[in-house]
Amino acid sequence: MVEPFGMRLQERIRALGPLCVGVDPSRQLLESWSRPDSIEGLEFFSLAVLEAVIDVAAVIKPQVSYFERFGSEGYRVLERLLQEARDADVLVVADAKRGDILSSNDGYAQAWLSDRSTLRVDALTVSPYAGVGALMPLIDAAQSSGRGVFILAATSNDEGRTLQRARSADNERIEDMVLSKIGGINRRDDGLGSVGAVFGATRDRPEFNLASLGGPYLVPGIGAQGADADRVSRLFERCPQGTVLATVSRAILQAGPDRAAIRDAAQRWRDELSRALL
Repeated sequence: MVEPFGMRLQERIRALGPLCVGVDPSRQLLESWSRPDSIEGLEFFSLAVLEAVIDVAAVIKPQVSYFERFGSEGYRVLERLLQEARDADVLVVADAKRGDILSSNDGYAQAWLSDRSTLRVDALTVSPYAGVGALMPLIDAAQSSGRGVFILAATSNDEGRTLQRARSADNERIEDMVLSKIGGINRRDDGLGSVGAVFGATRDRPEFNLASLGGPYLVPGIGAQGADADRVSRLFERCPQGTVLATVSRAILQAGPDRAAIRDAAQRWRDELSRALL
């Protein structure tokens, strides 16, 4: 039987630290690396980041949009990155933010969470705004294959706050409702559940008790967006050890293209986050 994603992730965080490195080959970062905004630049960037953070980061998180903009050739590079990460025993969260009605989500589940897919990853970010219940094909596929999903609850961007902090007819904030539903799903599992929440480090503590989620947190907003390790520690201070996965992207990637410099930046963030969270 495949070990559940939540338990694998918790073990990895305890062993390596809570750092997740974003792989974000944007036009701006490629230019800062003096690399062309092309398939060649995309591939160089992605594989260089992976090579630099092996045994430093618990997880890498490729932002799918930066690969998708190149069409099928971009997906070829993404597939190679995913295979190289599997070979290096690095966990991968695909930041694709998929989410639709039930039938469409079944297709997304086959693409990202099936053993037979070349896009298979350890976990996938998903959007709940067609309904958390509509995500069940993704959740069921993840749990049956030892994978996970991270459901957007409170994102780090300012634009998301109006919707996520709006209140339902029952006077419950949307972000709290999403977190509560995730907690309910995770109560089906023994140990740490495999359904996590995306909760930005730039956000205030919600009304929901973050320590009761029963699954992991994926925490963006650190570094370039302004949050630091101390803020993450205060926000998640009551959460069990090994349940908070802190994402740092630009603050590490800007050190490239030199792999040693990327690795040094990743190690500094890893050590700082470990002191705060472990």
